[in-house]
Amino acid sequence: VCLCCAPSKYLHLVFAATKFSEQQRLRKALLRKQCGGVNQSLVNLNKIDLKNFIVDDKHGIIYCYIPKVACTNWKRTLIECPNADVCLCVLQAKLKHYTKFLFVRDPFVHLISAYRDKMLNYDQYFFKGYVRVILQRYKKQTDLPHNHEVAKKNGLRPSFYNFIQYILDPRTQTYEFEPHWRQMYRLCHPCLIEYDFVGHQESLQEDAQELLKMVKLENDIKFPPSYANMTSADSVMDWFQSVPLEDRRKLYRIFKEDFQLFGYRRPTELLED
Repeated sequence: VCLCCAPSKYLHLVFAATKFSEQQRLRKALLRKQCGGVNQSLVNLNKIDLKNFIVDDKHGIIYCYIPKVACTNWKRTLIECPNADVCLCVLQAKLKHYTKFLFVRDPFVHLISAYRDKMLNYDQYFFKGYVRVILQRYKKQTDLPHNHEVAKKNGLRPSFYNFIQYILDPRTQTYEFEPHWRQMYRLCHPCLIEYDFVGHQESLQEDAQELLKMVKLENDIKFPPSYANMTSADSVMDWFQSVPLEDRRKLYRIFKEDFQLFGYRRPTELLED
């Protein structure tokens, strides 16, 4: 094809495709570089580790979903028959042939989104298992109701800093974090699985369209638009104003691998004097 005499619309499509292809190449190259020292086999994964993998046999796709990262949209858009229990032997066989993808987002923005959804707008499960514990430990509140609706009516909600205190608490770190605020690499194991596509929440619409083209579904499926009230990276500074500098640094150390593996810059404005 002679690009010099091609219509401008065609040129735009060519350059856009090249841009996305290069973007994916860089994202995957970064993963390979950061994972260079990892010596682990997929056999080491257990059933719990595989809970976030959805195998879609109809489209030949394996999707590792991360809560609060376009997860609901992808399930609604693409996956018709989620596999609740993925057998390791079956997954290993399909990993060789299926298109594997995941979507990630800025780790601190991911935390803020989890806080907004599960600490401010909690249901009974999150109230009983997490909100009550946080209110008792860090707000020293006693005589708390047992019903989440009653608690909400009484305005009982942890502050963002209370949530961070909970994550930093050595008692919390004894166990795996709840998936909504667990490190993304611990959910999707990018050093064990060579993903064909790595999408970013920050460029969700463009990345989603590119993925649909990649799996030849762009004419069959329309990805829903993002919500306007989605947590943005611009608001991170405001959220972290209540968090002391030393605690911000501790938090970064916990999520450092997510920043480095997925190409998110170190937020120096939050971590330096």
